[in-house]
Amino acid sequence: MSVAMADVTGPARVIDGDTIEITGERIRLNGIDTPEANQLCLDETGKQWRCGREATFALTTIVGDQAITCKGNERDKYDRLIAVCFTGANDLNGEMVRQGWALAYRKYSTDYIAEEADARAKKLGLWRGQFVAPWDWRRGERLTSEAQNTCCKICRKGKACGNSCISRAYTCRKPPGCACDAK
Repeated sequence: MSVAMADVTGPARVIDGDTIEITGERIRLNGIDTPEANQLCLDETGKQWRCGREATFALTTIVGDQAITCKGNERDKYDRLIAVCFTGANDLNGEMVRQGWALAYRKYSTDYIAEEADARAKKLGLWRGQFVAPWDWRRGERLTSEAQNTCCKICRKGKACGNSCISRAYTCRKPPGCACDAK
């Protein structure tokens, strides 16, 4: 990560549940992680729902048409400014966690652990059912019924490894994904 001292202020365009853009500057909300746009979760009845899309809608609602100020001093590998963003005195990052749409991203920050525990206890947002943590989902982990319902590849010449087909000579080191071995 590179150092980039910056305060960015202006109207925000929501990219996804943890990324916004202000005046052309992409900003990754620090200390939180939300489901990916195409990630599915299970509600309290076991029915699938588009939790990644809902997290994006939640951030869009929180941001509204207010001016946003983001304060950060580092960039990620995608050159996004890593920042805490505010509407007035309201911490957007924390608000996403408080409403249950984001998890405290402990790998990078411990700032929002209490907010996550509160949302979990109240069964808000993602916590109303079952989900795979976004960082695990990006590595190929899926809810059992999600993996069964979204099988996307038949490996004719190799074997399944995560979401990909690989040569039978290679050893798979990924968790099960949506690729299926042909019988």
